[in-house]
Amino acid sequence: MNKASLTNLLRRLKLFYVMDWLRFYYQRFKNRAANSAFKKKYPEVKLPPDYLMYESFQINYEKYYNGGLNMAEWLTNHFKKHTELNHKNILDWGCGPGRIIRHMPTVINNNCNFFGTDYNERSIDWCAKNLPKIAFNKNKLKAHLPYDSNYMDVIYGISIFTHLSEQMHYEWFNELHRILKPDGILLLSMHGDNFKIKLSEAEIKTYNQGKLVVRGQVKEGHRTFVAFHPKAFLEDLFKDIDILEHIIQTSTNKNWVPQDIWIVRKKKN
Repeated sequence: MNKASLTNLLRRLKLFYVMDWLRFYYQRFKNRAANSAFKKKYPEVKLPPDYLMYESFQINYEKYYNGGLNMAEWLTNHFKKHTELNHKNILDWGCGPGRIIRHMPTVINNNCNFFGTDYNERSIDWCAKNLPKIAFNKNKLKAHLPYDSNYMDVIYGISIFTHLSEQMHYEWFNELHRILKPDGILLLSMHGDNFKIKLSEAEIKTYNQGKLVVRGQVKEGHRTFVAFHPKAFLEDLFKDIDILEHIIQTSTNKNWVPQDIWIVRKKKN
């Protein structure tokens, strides 16, 4: 890389971090009254630092805590359609600051073991110190998890593949498949057809060809690194596993575009 290219790269990175912090402070300012009211109503609830919440979701304590509870209940209902939730190992892949996994021991509570993993060291450190009954592990962006093969009965990843490159889609899917037990359930959320409204004309052309669309001029894994998933691409990704459900969610909320849900099952040996 020559000096001019390096200078240009550093300029883009600086702009990225400046814009990221501006979005962070805007969210914190916008939600300050609602967050203050939440803390008065639920003084016993342990909350992660605002920036950890922002990196993985929104700086909205109500949506983080009670929204996370609703999501845990919603996921559990989907799991129950495909497996019996007794004495199971359940993993939140990309758990962030514990928005969903913190509620799982209460929502399921059937002698199950709960795990959370994330590549953000600060999130994992906070979770390990503040959320009991869950085993937390830090992973890296590289597709490797500290679990034995055929170990997990249920794995879910909410908006994780949505921030990975095409190569990482295949590498991480292979790793998740490795640690999933035969007949185990994998639930993932993706940017499906609902997100075509956010694509440029050139991106729509690529998407309609069944190819993954990636906006990757920033750090991979960050919320601003975005991937969009046509059905044909995911059917190829899941070609060696049984597709149980493809749920195309709808919404009347103009400010929220829902992700698709894919539920797949590892084939028996």
